[in-house]
Amino acid sequence: MASVTSTYARAFADAVIDGRLDADKTLAEVRSVAGLLAESRDLRQAWETPSIPARQKRAVLDALAKREGYSVTTRNFVAVLIDHGRVPFLASIVAQFEKDLGARLGFVDAEVTTARVLSAAERAALEGQAAKLTGKKIRARYSQDPSILGGATMRVGSTIYDGSVKGRLERIRAAIGG
Repeated sequence: MASVTSTYARAFADAVIDGRLDADKTLAEVRSVAGLLAESRDLRQAWETPSIPARQKRAVLDALAKREGYSVTTRNFVAVLIDHGRVPFLASIVAQFEKDLGARLGFVDAEVTTARVLSAAERAALEGQAAKLTGKKIRARYSQDPSILGGATMRVGSTIYDGSVKGRLERIRAAIGG
């Protein structure tokens, strides 16, 4: 499955980058298709049943693309998945596509944990500091953990940046031998 996922995700990322398409819009569209597929048992059955002709499956896709306003690129990508029987892999392909696209555009994913919910300005400032540290644009996912007391921790890849109050207290304790 991993090779199927990465092959299709990489090819779609190539199409988006080479075609100079709006990456955010394209990503939103394929996420939407994946969401509709996950929510609709009927749609999954229609697209995944081998006995239904591909032209009928593409007709359903065309109606969906028209209704939702999907771009030709997104429509064609999903049609390729339908034609090659890869629809069951759509969710994992979209997840890998997002990672590939982000990496090509200079983004890095970060998991940020704070003691409280941050305002938009605080998030922007934190992401700006992280961008200076990493040299890349940050795409952050936030969670809260009151046990860190204050500040934030951030995981970027395998690197953890600990600016939490709890982390500072632990470093002080270690320094004084306690």
